[in-house]
Amino acid sequence: MEEQLTIFENLGNFKLTKDICMRRMIFYSILSSIIFLLGGKPDIIKKKPNIIIILADDMGYSDIGCFGSEIRTPNLDFLAKNGLRLTQFYNAARCCPTRASLLTGLYQQQAGIGEMVNDRKIPGYRGFLNDSCITIAEVLKQAGYRTYMTGKWHVGEGRPHWPLDRGFDRFFGLINGGTSHFEIINYRPNSGITLALDNDSVAAPPAYYSTDAFTDYALRFLDQNKDSGNPFFLYLAYQAPHWPLHALAADIAKYRELYRIGWDKIREERFLKMKQLGIVDTHTKLSPVPPRMGNWDTIPSAQKEIWQEKMAVYAAMIDRMDQNIGRLLSKLRELQEDKNTLIIFLSDNGGSPEAIRGQGFKEKILEASKMSSSNPGSFTAYELPGAVVSNTPWRLYKAVVHEGGISTPFIAWFPKMIKPGVLRNEPAHIIDLMPTCIDIGGGSYPKTYKDIPVKPVEGMSLLPLFQGKPWTGHDAIFFEHFGNKAVRQGEWKLVSLFQRNTWELYNIKNDRSELNDLSGQNPEKMKAMIALYESWATRTGVIPFEKRQEQRGD
Repeated sequence: MEEQLTIFENLGNFKLTKDICMRRMIFYSILSSIIFLLGGKPDIIKKKPNIIIILADDMGYSDIGCFGSEIRTPNLDFLAKNGLRLTQFYNAARCCPTRASLLTGLYQQQAGIGEMVNDRKIPGYRGFLNDSCITIAEVLKQAGYRTYMTGKWHVGEGRPHWPLDRGFDRFFGLINGGTSHFEIINYRPNSGITLALDNDSVAAPPAYYSTDAFTDYALRFLDQNKDSGNPFFLYLAYQAPHWPLHALAADIAKYRELYRIGWDKIREERFLKMKQLGIVDTHTKLSPVPPRMGNWDTIPSAQKEIWQEKMAVYAAMIDRMDQNIGRLLSKLRELQEDKNTLIIFLSDNGGSPEAIRGQGFKEKILEASKMSSSNPGSFTAYELPGAVVSNTPWRLYKAVVHEGGISTPFIAWFPKMIKPGVLRNEPAHIIDLMPTCIDIGGGSYPKTYKDIPVKPVEGMSLLPLFQGKPWTGHDAIFFEHFGNKAVRQGEWKLVSLFQRNTWELYNIKNDRSELNDLSGQNPEKMKAMIALYESWATRTGVIPFEKRQEQRGD
């Protein structure tokens, strides 16, 4: 009551007595009730903004239209045109580490997922979100939000580490890292795949296609929320376009001829469009194609046809994801929530060079990998050539921390705050989403949760960027995954590829494609940044990959 009186005391910059304020509150309360009965929503009642985070899976930096792609993404392009794009936003290089950092505002080792979801019995590497972190859902729930998730969880495969255990009111999706997009199958030996509704394992619904199904349930949850009077937080984590390459025939048909020109030409066309859009600087250089890919003109015709088919299916997966984002936008308009909703879109890592071969897959999956990618029974990946195209113009790919592995397209749309068509180039990181959601939602990050101390949040709110204001940003941001490690500080980046274990130094302002190693010319800068990395690694509980291997007996 005292808080409400304070609001009314300052209404219109007039100082009012509490008696007058009380009478006005009663008047507005009655007026509001009348308007609600008539089906309206008075402006005087300020509902907290809704928040939606949409996460793509294994999608590269240049794979959507507003970041340079030839793939049709009109709905994402609409959000970008009428919102904000960040051109230097970073993820954590791989699926579950990124998801852990996104949900908690901490580096993944601090949250308990320093590697993957296997429990290594080492602090920071337990394979599930630990008790020393708190999720966005848990924070916003305390701020009056209803919390929903659909899609891929992948930050804890056993109870009590499922979404409803970590603050979500409703959940539908995959507990694990992935499977067929048409059915729920165990594709690795001695592994299980769980599709869940809330806390129960369920069978796939009829005519299941993951992207459609995840959106179906997201829309269902929003319908359930509409009469609650609560703002909502929705985390929609698509499995697309992660392998296996599976798409609907009508979507594939749009792209069957598009990739006949080959990977070299596609990369050149994307790169030109990125410069025209302002996504990359005009002085940026296109990284070279890895030698083992070869020149498109020298590739045998049969191999070209296989790649063309794979790329058509991959493009169709992104196309279908965009169509479903369009369904989400339509639902927001139907619920009259579109003007009061923040939508953030990004990807969990760069394009993936992974192949479906070897002992990690069941025999029937290896056989399915030989089928045409447009066959619903197939189990294929677009491998290195596809990843190199997806990550245009950057070097390398998923799981490593060169720019191709950690750079994501980032879109934020919020009509009440973000002006249309904004491009910002400040470096930001996945850990920044927690404090951003707290700022937008009026929540409070706690020192303890369920009587257990919580690690202080590492991220910084992006709210000033959304408001068009200056943003101080991070002094430095850090990366480590399976021995790949990096530091980004200002225009400088220190990076090391595991097994080479040699530090490289790049000036990202002049050379974001990481083509000109300056470590030999700047020994003092390199020494200072190595010290920064080592201090961070010690503070956050990073164990060098070689020592983790020794402890596991690998």
